[in-house]
Amino acid sequence: MKFLLRLLTWWNGQTLGTQLFTARKGVKVGEDDQGNIYYRTRDGKKRWVIYNGESEASRIPPDWHGWIHFTYDEPPTEMPLLHKPWEKPHHPNFTGTEAAYVPPGSIRLAHPVARRDYEAWQPE
Repeated sequence: MKFLLRLLTWWNGQTLGTQLFTARKGVKVGEDDQGNIYYRTRDGKKRWVIYNGESEASRIPPDWHGWIHFTYDEPPTEMPLLHKPWEKPHHPNFTGTEAAYVPPGSIRLAHPVARRDYEAWQPE
């Protein structure tokens, strides 16, 4: 069953084709704190990531995002970016998950706040 999932689905990690391409032409460049592994071809023309878990692009930290999109030539393992003391740690986009931001008064809250400043219109 796991073989079929790898063969037919891309959101559960790397597919069989990606694994074969990585084994033949990939050079491991590094790994981030979430366990995602970054590769490039020997000539450096292609760069890709093998996600640790669900394939979600917002899980790539900013340092690696710049490298994978050819903004930086050297990966963060060779030339780390300087971080300011006020920078917060990277978090993936939680939209569509249980951890998503819910503003006060939203219908997604378990107990929505009753609005006293609104009076519904009633036809005569």
